[in-house]
Amino acid sequence: MNGSYYNNTFPGTGLNNNTIPNQQSVPSYQDQYGLQDEQSFIENILRLNRGKKARLHVTVPGSIEWQDRVFDGIIEQAGKDHVIVSNPQTGEWYLILLIYLDFVTFEEPINYNKQFYQ
Repeated sequence: MNGSYYNNTFPGTGLNNNTIPNQQSVPSYQDQYGLQDEQSFIENILRLNRGKKARLHVTVPGSIEWQDRVFDGIIEQAGKDHVIVSNPQTGEWYLILLIYLDFVTFEEPINYNKQFYQ
């Protein structure tokens, strides 16, 4: 192929040409909170704690200004890759990408689904 890169696999194809399911083809089982019962993902734990005051510790690598940040506020929503936090004292709302989230602290007990560890 004249030295150019040639790859005969397509997105969604894994090793030995096995098909890798995408999110649309994997069945989703959700309970009354919109959580996947069988898995302990951070977004599910954040959803269980909606409405609670939390402190989110965030690190954005390669950024001097955003290297180590702390966001205080109320957990409003959480998705697969983000959490939305409101700060009633300042009126600010934050959309934080979970890839940058180091850890979360709460001033009260954390709601956690017992099915996550059974």
